[in-house]
Amino acid sequence: MARQPRKKSVRAATLADVGRAAGVSAMAASAVLNGARTSSRISPETRTKIMAAAAKLKYRPNVAARALANRRMNTLGVAAVVYGGDLNLYFLEALNGIIEGCARHNQNTTVFALHDWTLDMAKIVGFCDGRIDGLILLGPTITKESAAMLPEHTFFAALHPNVLMPNIVNVESDEEHGAYDMVRHLVSVGHRRIMHISGKQGLLGAKRRIDGYLRALKDSGIPFDTELLVEGDFSATNGQIAAEAWLAGHEGRPLPTAIFCGNDAIAVACIEVLAKRGIRVPTDVSVCGFDDSLAARSTVPQLTTVRQPLRQMGSRAVDLLLERIQQAHSATHELPKSVGSVVFATELALRDSVATPGTGKLVPPATKR
Repeated sequence: MARQPRKKSVRAATLADVGRAAGVSAMAASAVLNGARTSSRISPETRTKIMAAAAKLKYRPNVAARALANRRMNTLGVAAVVYGGDLNLYFLEALNGIIEGCARHNQNTTVFALHDWTLDMAKIVGFCDGRIDGLILLGPTITKESAAMLPEHTFFAALHPNVLMPNIVNVESDEEHGAYDMVRHLVSVGHRRIMHISGKQGLLGAKRRIDGYLRALKDSGIPFDTELLVEGDFSATNGQIAAEAWLAGHEGRPLPTAIFCGNDAIAVACIEVLAKRGIRVPTDVSVCGFDDSLAARSTVPQLTTVRQPLRQMGSRAVDLLLERIQQAHSATHELPKSVGSVVFATELALRDSVATPGTGKLVPPATKR
């Protein structure tokens, strides 16, 4: 019976393999290939043999082993909750900035998916098992009690945290001011009956945007109508539910002339709900959002919105997190100083979804199918 040919090994070459091929010890091979200070004691001839053997064997350094020796994985994690089946454009914008920041610093990026911030705290702790040097939390809605569970051996940054967490890099935007500017803009083009479909009340971001809305109404001399503040959630699905419920409960009554939505996802859903009722944007009702995500630039008409620089915020979170990590690993081993919060300014992105008020249309009945 013919002997079967031996399968060629696909095992990666080790320092021991290089050493044997060059006729030296694995320690000598390591000194040359890893640039150790002791490599200066090795003769040029031996150095040449080691380099030739490494090239022939296609030796590549073991990055994981080197990282363990240096106590650095050169990898940052990103944790986020994705709501239901909605495409989370906020997450994508911020993630692009994080990846750009990591690439600039020659860092890898690992993304961790969560279902619920509170219920998945144990998962977050598990991510900090040595595979990453730091973790960026995107829009974490965790309590101070939950934040106390975060391990001290891993450094954290948070974009738009629901609570301002000590010893964590908090990166935010001036949400209250952005909401204020948007409502004042609506007033400036003639709107006085302005609805706000908010994020989930109780969340810090939603509260800040509501505060900006209320302050702008007050400064404009417009009485606050409780029926025009509608609680939604920062998702298209819940935005759609909130808009449909309000219209169903107000058939035959005046429409708002403008709707300021808590984010772009709510605004896009709102435009779709209005269209099903035959309500035109912006002819009958102006609609605007918050974020300036890809959705804002893809709707018809394009969406007027509050721009918060999510990419720059993600990139800056990387910078700040790495500063803390590098400080902790410096020769002095100083504990990183708390940086508090870094707040980015917002600005208005004015597009075609906002116009002067229409003729005061009433809420039409739902179309029967």
